[in-house]
Amino acid sequence: MLNFKTEFYLKIIFLISLTAIISAYFIEYILGHQPCNLCIIERIPYVLSLIVLLINHRFKKFEKYFILLLIIVFFFSLIISIYHFGIEQGFIKESMVCDIKNEANFLSKDQILAELQKKTVSCKDVTFRIFGFSLTSINIILSLLVVILLTKIFIFYEKNNQ
Repeated sequence: MLNFKTEFYLKIIFLISLTAIISAYFIEYILGHQPCNLCIIERIPYVLSLIVLLINHRFKKFEKYFILLLIIVFFFSLIISIYHFGIEQGFIKESMVCDIKNEANFLSKDQILAELQKKTVSCKDVTFRIFGFSLTSINIILSLLVVILLTKIFIFYEKNNQ
């Protein structure tokens, strides 16, 4: 990469993460598309990356380790997204992750009736698409690109700071 500036690319990754989180909440709360449990789990790496990048901004001397941590975070994002895509396409059966509720198992009769009336979203149902792509497939592309970019940043960092 010509004129490779680590700080610039880390800012780009920060903007990607921030945009992904804002978009997810916009789609959920403004457009009204209910996410499945895996969709919610797929948000975690983006929140973690925002936190890591903010900490990195404060503690520059550990930047190499923060970059490595970000590679791991986005690699797990890639794995989760591929798993979710497999469920969407029917290659993989839905797991217990798709059935987990955020509430306790001790429900009253009224609470059970209320739960049965709620519309639950299956992990295999795609409720929102952009240009024909599910958000999971877009997340696969984003995660892969960020992993590649961070790996190049890390390699460049290692070569210039030995």
